[in-house]
Amino acid sequence: MGGNWKMNTDLAAGVELAEDALAALAAGGLEQSVDVAVFPPFPYLQSVGRALGHSNVLLGGQDCSAEASGAFTGQVSAAMLCDLGARSVIIGHSERRHGLGEDDDLLREKLAIALESGLVAVLCVGETLSQRDDGRAEAVVAAQLRGCFGTLTAEAAMRVVVAYEPVWAIGTGRTASPDDAQAMHASIRGVLGDLYDSAFAARTRVIYGGSVNAKNARAIFDRPDVDGGLIGGASLKADDFVSICRAAAEAWSAT
Repeated sequence: MGGNWKMNTDLAAGVELAEDALAALAAGGLEQSVDVAVFPPFPYLQSVGRALGHSNVLLGGQDCSAEASGAFTGQVSAAMLCDLGARSVIIGHSERRHGLGEDDDLLREKLAIALESGLVAVLCVGETLSQRDDGRAEAVVAAQLRGCFGTLTAEAAMRVVVAYEPVWAIGTGRTASPDDAQAMHASIRGVLGDLYDSAFAARTRVIYGGSVNAKNARAIFDRPDVDGGLIGGASLKADDFVSICRAAAEAWSAT
């Protein structure tokens, strides 16, 4: 379960959010049963990391540069994230793919350097509404996967989590139905099986993002190929985020 805070909170609110979520996870016995990561804005990484302390909750960055270092004003390297205690990073979120024009070639480079740095990479894929309406959703996502994984070896790619985020369901209040999510997640595993093998596809975590909330979380996480969620707006309230984590724990304990 990942909480993507995007460009929200200030320093004090970010630290308080981390502390409140951590306390609620511990109180509910969830810290040991659900893998959780939070992705604060870059300026607050160090302070939020201190708030998380030595807990099991991972600290992550919302992006990283495709370059290791150098004259790249405004960019943040994977090594810098590691230096601040981050253990994960989001690559290719739709707000970067579609909002900032990042293509698969660039994202493939970012993915490679993140993995080389030892980070767990959350690779986002997903289609727009027009692509879905045209019946191209699975083909679009398959092309994104193939373009980003490129020539990565199975050993290197073991630290990749794939996040399916239908672009039309991010921040809109709309969600893919649980059956829609399951169908796309199964399709993603099929592509991973083609790229590597069925064992690799089975053990890769494929998580869902797209307006997940406490009310719809259990139905989504009940689907067999949904291994978690990348949560946006609902992660900005500790109680809501922990409720979603609890729904995931209940769904998986029932299987």
